[in-house]
Amino acid sequence: MPADRRLDDDEMATWLPTIRFVQLLPQVLDRTLKAEAGLNHAHYAILITLAGEADRAIPMTELAQIAGLSRSRLSHALDSLEERGWVVRTSCSSDKRTLTAALTDAGRELLRAAAPVHVAQIRELVLDPLSPEERTQLGAILTKLLPGVTAAL
Repeated sequence: MPADRRLDDDEMATWLPTIRFVQLLPQVLDRTLKAEAGLNHAHYAILITLAGEADRAIPMTELAQIAGLSRSRLSHALDSLEERGWVVRTSCSSDKRTLTAALTDAGRELLRAAAPVHVAQIRELVLDPLSPEERTQLGAILTKLLPGVTAAL
């Protein structure tokens, strides 16, 4: 496909609201989480990822991929989360060169307090305006698009 090909009117009608939405949603979620729980959205995403792994410590490389962060950004975020006592980093038992991260009890408590605020806002901004059929369509569309985006990281 030629690099100079422009989007046609129909493509622009899809792209412009998409880009606006994906740029604004994290900002809105971030602002609310900071105000209500003292936690930014990027840190919430890391904590919720760790919480989803139950008691398993996640290697840094895997956590960076899941959270969609560079290793450097993840390291800085984990520094902050560890200082607050919400995450602990340790060496992997099978390979001492590999660092892993796990959620602490304090991190789990923070998520319990922050989750209702976050879930309510997700419902308000994303889920409730859509019919059940539209939610299914949105999930299918994003599931179809996500591999291309994650492969480009």
